[in-house]
This record gives sequence, structure tokens and C-alpha cells, in this order.
Amino acid sequence: MSKKPKQTYGNESITSLKGADRVRLRPSVIFGSDGLEGCVHSFFEILANSIDEAREGYGSLIRVIRHKDYSITVEDQGRGIPLDFNQKEQRYNWELVYCELYAGGKYRNYTGENYEFALGLNGLGACATQYSSEYMDVTVFRDGYKYELHFEKGNNIGGLKKEKYNYEHTGTLQKWKPDREVFTDIRIPLEVFRDVLKRQAVVNAGLVFELIDEESGTTERFCYENGIVDYINELGQGKNLTSVQFFEGFARGRDREDKPEYKVKMQVAFCFNNEINRIEYYHNSSWLEYGGAPDKAVKAAFVNELDKYLKNNNKYNKNDSKISFTDIEDSLILLTNTFSTITSYENQTKKAINNRFIQEAITDFLREQLEVYLIENKDEAEKIASQILINKRSRESAERARIDIKKKLGKTMDVSARVKKFVDCRSRDVNIRELYIVEGDSALGSCKMARDSEFQAIMPVRGKILNCLKAEYDSIFKSEIIVDLIKVLGCGVEIKSRHNKDLNTFDMANLRWSKIIICTDADVDGFQIRTLLLAMLYRLIPTLIESGKVYIAESPLFEISTKDGTWFAYSEKEKSEILKKLKDKNVVIHRSKGLGENDPEMMWQTTMNPETRRLIKVTPDEAEETRKYFNMLLGDDLQGRKDYIAKYGHEYMDAIDVS
Repeated sequence: MSKKPKQTYGNESITSLKGADRVRLRPSVIFGSDGLEGCVHSFFEILANSIDEAREGYGSLIRVIRHKDYSITVEDQGRGIPLDFNQKEQRYNWELVYCELYAGGKYRNYTGENYEFALGLNGLGACATQYSSEYMDVTVFRDGYKYELHFEKGNNIGGLKKEKYNYEHTGTLQKWKPDREVFTDIRIPLEVFRDVLKRQAVVNAGLVFELIDEESGTTERFCYENGIVDYINELGQGKNLTSVQFFEGFARGRDREDKPEYKVKMQVAFCFNNEINRIEYYHNSSWLEYGGAPDKAVKAAFVNELDKYLKNNNKYNKNDSKISFTDIEDSLILLTNTFSTITSYENQTKKAINNRFIQEAITDFLREQLEVYLIENKDEAEKIASQILINKRSRESAERARIDIKKKLGKTMDVSARVKKFVDCRSRDVNIRELYIVEGDSALGSCKMARDSEFQAIMPVRGKILNCLKAEYDSIFKSEIIVDLIKVLGCGVEIKSRHNKDLNTFDMANLRWSKIIICTDADVDGFQIRTLLLAMLYRLIPTLIESGKVYIAESPLFEISTKDGTWFAYSEKEKSEILKKLKDKNVVIHRSKGLGENDPEMMWQTTMNPETRRLIKVTPDEAEETRKYFNMLLGDDLQGRKDYIAKYGHEYMDAIDVS
């Protein structure tokens, strides 16, 4: 084996990136990623500059074009970026803006100069986006002139072109194509543009964003005249528990005694909704995906004020613990829209801010406003208090269920010794093991005698199990049948609870079966038991259905015999077709009386033999339709159930048990 050649590491080994290479070779330093996410952020850097102009009062329309070749155009009606010669810097402004990192007009915004509340403060965006582009064309209308620039891969081609021009309005038009040599993917989906522009329309009240997509030939406009209030109403879908509240305030302060004083503008809109929840934070129009200071402020203010209200109005029970923000956010739709003249982002991608004063200012402001709101709006305060306590008690109930599940399912070995009447198979190969869930002891006896004991196990259920769609988790896990069944399955449960995200013991790797086969009688009671078992799996372990592990064994309704052989019919139609084929022969027809009445040979042939049985795989293809019917027939949709019975009940009259 040849030795790896030694590398020289000396004084000349240290180099510095220059010009466009500062971005092109390390795009993730500026944009957070060299993939699609970084490419999207480069687009936002240009858009942000246009938004800053509009926020200063220059222009009310920003147009974005998504071209077929994935190039992008952003056009605004602002004052136009200054590109001419800068006497103070002794350089052209176009060089400073598009070819110099850390150059711009927003560094002294806290002193009352340009851009008091700006998205971009670091002087990186326009230059970095230009450097990372295959090409960029800039057109500016200002001072009675038309200015034009052309860049290719970070280099200016042809210098600055300037001519007298009679334009309709001032503004800047920038068209560029992100470079595939810089980003691994430049194909920004249309939906991403929609999302970005919609968010900006929400936090910039009255500003119109126009999106033109050349690929689909569509044009869309986004505008919220009343900003975040309109958006909160939209999210609520007319189901709000309380009215939308809008608070606006201002503050002045500093993060540290030795730091400069700056201004903060705060807008908060919220309502309570017992079906929908959403919390979003924005600062200087940037969506704070990870929150930071506003998130901490909102949590502190809401918990403090609502806990105080509950205590003062004796809403807590004797041994109740204090509410948490989880109990509040489960029913809260809230958006904060803040601005500051100095902002400390966690990084250039602007997904969180960490200004100490901003956090303190929002907390104090929101506490004051909430205190007044709860005093002046007693009916709404009562609704909020009741809903929060419901959320709290549901969360605590879910937590108790989680602990109970772990206790009951913590030991999963030797289930045959601990689960009554469970009959295991000999094989330990999960890839061939099958579990038959059968109806009662009689079916257990028939299946046990008919099965292949090498790979087929039997688990009987005694009568009709609990309706898991309507029952609380406490009740579900008090059911011996359900707990035993979960033990036998071996994989735990995956309860998706809005009140407790941690209520999950599920591990697919621990599933002990390749197939879970529900095997019940082909009568009304059998169908009901089957449905209840499916409802249990649907609520507690939906992944089993989604992964195609759950089957229904079809049972024959008729046994048709002649001296030449026996045929099985699984429906009236099949019976008719068989009788047509046997029209010249003497036949004896036996109606199935249930699985417990079948002899082992028949049971093996019709239900358990992999070569001859009929299994229906339960698939999630029509999950939404299934969910609708489950909730209607077995859940809390009482009116839907009444309507269904009124419309279709006559079709089931023959099956009604009136004994």
C-alpha cells in the first residue's frame, strides 16, 4: 500500500478569498445553505430591499416574475438605488452596492437617517446575490435618468450605462439567474414564492405584491389592507372563540448600558380558537421561524396574565397545577409584527432575534394589554379560561395515559404466558408470522385446529371492544382486551395528541407480525366487531394500516355441495353464478352459521390457507373518506350520524335485531 504523500503546510498555505469567490465558494456562510434553501434566501435579500423602500413610503407595488428558466425579476416603485459617483467614498455606488460586502445605506438607521425599520442592515444581500448569480441585470429610474448594469458570475460587463429618460415612476428592476455552480438547486417552486409574498403582504399592510409565473401563465396578487388582523381572521375560518384583538405600542431602550438606545415598534394580533392554532413571529418583516426574543416574551406574558386571572377568579381546582404555555397555545392564533432600529439576528438568515430589550419591551407591553383586555371583556375571558383548563386537563390526562402505557407495555417478552387465551406460533421469523384476531372462543377453537401452527397465531377478542374513537385515553387503557391486544402486537402505540406531543411508545421494529388479519363472522355483529378493531388500530397505531400490515379475512356466506365437490360463495352474486354452473346437478346449500361452526378442513381452505384464502388489505388510499365515516358513525358527529340514518337507514332494516 502506497503512503499518502506529505502535504506542505507553511506560510504560503494561508490564502484569502477575494471578489466574488468570497460568496461563490462559500455560499452557505451568507445564505445558510448552498441548496434550495440558500437560493430562496438570495431571492429574499433582493425582495427585502424593495420592501424597505415601500416601508419608507416609496411605492405601493412590488412585482416578482418567475421566469421559465428559473431566473427571477424583482421590480419596485421606490426611489431607485443610487448608482452614480459617491464623492464621500470616492467610488461609484454601483460598486459599493453590488461588488462590496458590508456596504449599504442602513448602518446608521438608529440615528434617524435612512431606513428607520429595515429588513436588511448588514450590507450583504445585493452584493452576495449578484456574486452568486449566473448573470444579473439592473435597471434604475431616478433623477431623470435610466441607469443600466450587467454582471456575469460576479463581474461587471460594460460598466454603468446612463441616459436621460422620461419614465412614468422611479424604481429599481433587478433580473438575475441563480448560478448552478453556486447552488445545488435553483428551481424554486412556485409555492415558495407564493408563501414568501403572502407573508410579506401580511406584515406590510396595504402593500401589493404581484407574482407573475411564466411557466403556468398565471398572475396573482397578495394584499392585506388591515395587515395581521385580516390574516388572523383568515386563519380562524370563522370558528374563532373570541374576537380578534390588536395591540400596538412603542418603546425605547437599550440592550446594555454601554450600548446605543434604539426604538421598537410592536404589533400583536390574536384570538382564541378551539379547533385551530397558529403562532408566527415577524421582525422587520422577516419571518422568525425560530422565534427568539418575541417567542420568549409571548410565552412569559400569556402564562403570567392568564394564570393570574385563573387564580383571582378561583378557576383552579384544589390540587390543580399551574397552567403551561402548551395549554394556551393549543387554542391560540397569534402573530407578532415588530420593528426595531437596531436588531441582533442570530445569523444572516434572520430566523431568530436575541435582543434583550426587545424581549423585555414585548413582555411588559403584552402583559399590560392582556390585563386590561381580560378585565374589560369578561365574557371572552371566561371562554378563554374554560378552554385553557380543558386543554390543561386533557394534557394531564394524556400524560397519565402515557405513563400507564409505559407501565403496561414496558415488558413485552413472553406475552403468551401473560395474555389470556392467546395462542402463539412456533416460528420466530417476523417476516412470515401471522396474527389472526378472531371473534370469541368458538372461533378460537376452529382456527386453532385449522391453522398452520408454524407461522399462524390466534388472538381471540371477547365480545365488542370499546369504541376507541369516542373514548378517552384513560378508559381505553383500562380495557383489558385492548391492552392485551397491544401487548401481542408488540409495537406499542402512537397517540397523536395536540395536548401531549410525547405520548408515543411506538416502534415499528418491535412489531411481531408480518400480517395482522381480522377474522370475524360475516354477519352484523361480526362487521361491528371488525369495525371497532379497525377503529382501534386507526386511532392508536395508524402506521400499521399505512404500511399495509392490516388485512380482513373474508368468510364464506354459503357452502354449496354436490357429489362432485364443494364450492364456497362469499356473496349472493357468487352463489347465483355457482348455481348457474351447477344447474343440472343436485346441490345442497348451507348458510354459514359463523366461524365457530366451521370444521377445520373448511376453515383451512377458506380462511387460513395462504393459497386459497381471501384477504382484503386495509389501505390508507382513501384515508380522508375513511376518517370521515369513522368519525360520523363511531365518533362525535351526532348530527352527521342522524342524517346518515335518515337517508340510508331503510337499507339496513332487515338486519335490525328486534329480539
